[in-house]
This record gives sequence, structure tokens and C-alpha cells, in this order.
Amino acid sequence: MPIDIGAPMRHATMRERNLAVLLGVIAEHQPATRAQLAALTGFTKTTVSNLIAVLAEAGLVHNGGMVHDGDRGRPGTGVLVDGAGAAGLGLEVTVDYLAACVLDLSRRVRYRHLVTADNRNRRPEEIAAALSLLAGKAIGSAQEQGLTVAGAVVAVPGLLDRSGMLRAPSFRWRDVPAATLLDRVLRELRLPTKLENEANLAALGELWFGAGRPLGDFLHVSGEIGIGAGIILNGRIFRGFHGFAGELGHIQVDPDGPQCACGARGCLELVAGREAMLRAVGLEPLTAWSGLDEQISALIELLEAGDRGAMEVVRRAGDALGRALTCIVKGLDPGAIVLGGTFSRLAAWILQPTEAALRAGALYEQTPTVVISPLGGDAVMLGAAGQVIEDIYADPAVLLR
Repeated sequence: MPIDIGAPMRHATMRERNLAVLLGVIAEHQPATRAQLAALTGFTKTTVSNLIAVLAEAGLVHNGGMVHDGDRGRPGTGVLVDGAGAAGLGLEVTVDYLAACVLDLSRRVRYRHLVTADNRNRRPEEIAAALSLLAGKAIGSAQEQGLTVAGAVVAVPGLLDRSGMLRAPSFRWRDVPAATLLDRVLRELRLPTKLENEANLAALGELWFGAGRPLGDFLHVSGEIGIGAGIILNGRIFRGFHGFAGELGHIQVDPDGPQCACGARGCLELVAGREAMLRAVGLEPLTAWSGLDEQISALIELLEAGDRGAMEVVRRAGDALGRALTCIVKGLDPGAIVLGGTFSRLAAWILQPTEAALRAGALYEQTPTVVISPLGGDAVMLGAAGQVIEDIYADPAVLLR
């Protein structure tokens, strides 16, 4: 069925939109002949050939082997997305590490590197400098593989409002201009670079690479030091009016609880956050940045051994998580909830109390399906790099400008 390309447009914009339509169809139906692509898009064969020439010049597609077009007729040359051409760079900033990931246009991981560091008390300028160094190595690796990095997306924890101000309680940053981070990265990399909330990118990573695509509308819950929820509605991130939607970790679950870094009391992350659970079982994360993975593994060992204290801590965390999620479920009615990050590693113990609390707080018999992320801690990086790839598919002409 031909794709509706909409109303007439000025020539330059029409060609750019046609390039995006054709590239998306090639990605979905590859390898496809020019005749097949003409039938799928509704473009003339001449238009398809001209657009393919432009996409090939930009390193986005290439000719493959011969493809038979049905039972009759001569075979034609198949056209494929060029996985050795353009690429996207994802960068992640957390309190305990910096990470980089490069994806090619076929969405294959071509580079992945993580550097542990205690970032809690570092100034934004210091983190930007370290991030630029990490990004430079990632770009160098991509170039060695023949890839051209088209842009970068930086994932940050905390609130990023529509005016470009960043608030990250875990870093003790308040109203830090995003430009403080981006200007340094841009200056070093000379790439189009964007900043995005980590929970939103984790949800997009789940949508594009994990369990999210068949789920429809869903929440992706990231269980790290903070707890964030990326909300996918109609295949897109829901940000809210100010851009703060999904701050699940700061829903109050205990009015008499301890004070949170956000200023409120009894926030969810003080019960179900990674550090909160570690402290509660005696695994004090004073040097968490140098061994968090080992400490989570130690918690899992306690759980596997049936340690009653550890089991109760995780049960309490799951119950609080389910009660907090109930608030969002009542407001948005999502079809599914995806548990990622640390929660995915603790799934065998935290899933049951989470689902029980969701059922107990439900207005109706139906509650969202709860799914465990197959991506774990990689969802954020994949979402960041994947955003660049999605932007290329949406506007491949950007590589020609």
C-alpha cells in the first residue's frame, strides 16, 4: 500500500520529506528493489532512483544482491540501509559513572565504554570535560570503523525544564543551565548535541530495543540511586507542561519518613532506591561509585540465601514502589509497566510485592502488565544513541546540509 506523503510542499522541503519516507521504507523492507520501493511509497521509479542516489551519497544506503520481484519478471538490485555509514553517539552521566555508546544506522552497538567515577561533588564544567574526553574516544573508535557520527545525546539524571535549566538533587545542582554542559561538549566534539533526562531515554531505549514496542502505552521505571519513570504515550515521550513528568522517586510513600534531597519527606527513593536498599541490609554504599555492581551482587547473594532481613527490605521496597506506581496508573491508565535498571536484577524478589500493591490500590480489576526489562542498565545509553539514529531517519537530509 503506498504511503500517504500528505499535502503539496515547497520543493526543498518535499525532497527532504521524501528522503525520510524512502529511508524508512528501505529499513522496514530491505532488501527491496527500486520497483518494489516505488510501489510501497507511491513515488515514480525515476524519483526513487534519484532519492536513492542522494541517500547513497550521504552514506545511508547501498546496493545489495539481486532480489526477485515475485514469481515473474527479471530480478532487480536490492537496496539496503548502510550500517557502515552514519552513527549516533549516546553519553550517560550518573553519580557513579560516565558512559558512551555508538550505534550504527542498523542499530547495532559498535562501541560501548563505561568509566566509574565519584561525580557527586563535581562541578558541571568538570563533568563536561570528562564527558568530552570519553566522547572523543568513542568518536575515534567509530571513525576507525569507517563510521561518521552524526550527533550526540547526553543523558542526565534530574529535572530538565523546557527553558533548558537542569536540577539534579543527587549532584546538588539547582538551576544549572544546560548550556554549561553542552557548550563544552559541543566545543570539543563539534557535533549537534542534545541533553535529555535519563528516565525518558531509558523508556525510548526500551521502546526501540527492548520489551516496549509491542506494549503500546507503558511506563519504564529506572531503579538506580534515584527512581525515574519514562512515560511512553502513542509511541512518544510524555513530558508534562514543564518537562518534569515521571519523577516517580519523589512521590511520598511515608509522610513521617526521613527528609529527601528534594526537600520533602518520605519519598519513594528513600525506601526503594538502590542506595536505600543497600544501607538497609548493612551494605553501606560509602564508596558506591567504586563497587556498586559488586554490592548489588552481594544483596542478590543474601536474597538467594534466604536472608530474612534482605528479603524484608526488598519486599518493603516493592510494596512502596507498587503504591507509588498506583498513583500514576490511576492518572494515565498505561497498558504496561517495565521494570529496568536495578529493579530488573531484583525481579525475582521485588516483582511479587510490586504487583500485589498495584492490585491492592487499583480502581478496577484490570491492572497494567508488569514486564522485566531485557536491557537492564543499558537502556539509557541505547536510548541516547538511538535518539540520534531516529533523528537521522526522520530527517536524513541533515547529513547533506
